[in-house]
Amino acid sequence: MSATTTVHFEQGLDPQDWASLRELGHRMMDEMFAYLETVGERPVWRPIPEEVKRTFAEPLPGKPEEAGSVYEQFRKTILPFPMGNIHPRFWSWVSGTGSPGGMLAELLTGAMNSSAHGGEHAAVYVERQVLSWLKQALQYPADASGLLVSGGSMANLVGLAVARNAKAGWNVKSEGLGNGHKQLTFYASTETNSSVAKAVDLLGLGSKALRRIEVDQNFRIRIGSLRGALAEDRASGRQPICVIGNAGTVNTGAIDDLAQLADFCQEENLWLHVDGAFGSLAALSPKLRPLLRGMEEADSLAFDLHKWMCMPYDVGCALVRVSQAHRQTFSYESAYLNSEPRGVSGGPEWFSHYGLELSREFRALKVWFSLKEHGFESYRSLVEQNVAQAQYLGDLVRGDSRLELLAPVSLNVVCFRYRGTVAEEEANLNALNQEIVLRLQESGIAAPSSTLIDGRFAIRVGNVNQRSRREDFEILAREVIRLGNDISVQK
Repeated sequence: MSATTTVHFEQGLDPQDWASLRELGHRMMDEMFAYLETVGERPVWRPIPEEVKRTFAEPLPGKPEEAGSVYEQFRKTILPFPMGNIHPRFWSWVSGTGSPGGMLAELLTGAMNSSAHGGEHAAVYVERQVLSWLKQALQYPADASGLLVSGGSMANLVGLAVARNAKAGWNVKSEGLGNGHKQLTFYASTETNSSVAKAVDLLGLGSKALRRIEVDQNFRIRIGSLRGALAEDRASGRQPICVIGNAGTVNTGAIDDLAQLADFCQEENLWLHVDGAFGSLAALSPKLRPLLRGMEEADSLAFDLHKWMCMPYDVGCALVRVSQAHRQTFSYESAYLNSEPRGVSGGPEWFSHYGLELSREFRALKVWFSLKEHGFESYRSLVEQNVAQAQYLGDLVRGDSRLELLAPVSLNVVCFRYRGTVAEEEANLNALNQEIVLRLQESGIAAPSSTLIDGRFAIRVGNVNQRSRREDFEILAREVIRLGNDISVQK
């Protein structure tokens, strides 16, 4: 070594004082447990003051801040203003609550920071086990392929991409669309989630390739209308390839006749994709499973775990019956990503061959942890409880002449409105009920969302809430009537 040695400073992000960070971590954990334990004592939602919003316009941080100071800023400007979906009276859209155990699992995931694209490490085997459990729970074929994704939107995209490639009749992967090929068409009810339309668009087919089929009085796809649209498209030179069935629509919770759709698709040589974002998980219950008969015949199935299974956001799942078709759609070989017989790049088939993402979070750990912690029986009971609560709210609505159901309560979604004691024009009722929803949210009492049912504004309750109790629905019904009366008098 020379007499003069140059010393290089090499920087990292680990703390210099582990003890102080550990102390802060314990405090954060204790305070988050208290936050969850007392969630029902706070408003469901509250507006963000303008002075707080201004703090989010600060310039890019240059110099470091002490972690404790950053946490204090979080406590003052972020923690008090959540969406509210962890509260027992949050029923907007279909938003899950998470769980304390899931929160802990997220901590473990962040500590391991595994990239779950593939390789020989625990994250890969945990995801494979979770997928096996989910297929078993939903009575889907054990040899089907699958992967965890960010949510139902991405799961729909995965399933429909495989449908496009498998049923086109030419090599879409190499040739693309067009080039003299027929226009491929997909079919879904008018109640189908917008994520399906996005997926069809992103697959290069254009929005006109998604045929919207009318629904019956229970908001289920009309098979006769589907058959007619199919015949019309074939006669005009188009190529039908896929039907999307709904296992619980977001609007009303309606479930298409999946058994009839499965038979129809088999007769017509079509791919059946089921969007089961939340409703597919009703299959956990032997009581409710008959509603979903035929779902197990789907060629692909999309569903969420952060909704009715209360996993922390985000995690969904895509399952595909024919593994080879799934792999052929997404697999690309690269020298720098070769799997080896041994070492860290060994292991089973890589998940990156089955989806868009190479960088993949270890999502499976929170699913694995939660399923082990609670067991499937707890989730079965929760699903049945939420459906019973929805029926209870439906009974409260039917039992008061000032309220009106706008759709059948077929699963866990209730659409209703305040109509009062005096006949009102539809436009007035729509405006009145819209104001009721806004006042419910702004007061922090409850957070239903809204939709339109045959042009009528509906107060919409989508119940996948593990913290809701019957008294919460009693509060909702009572407050809707109170606010409706107050607004009517103010007019």
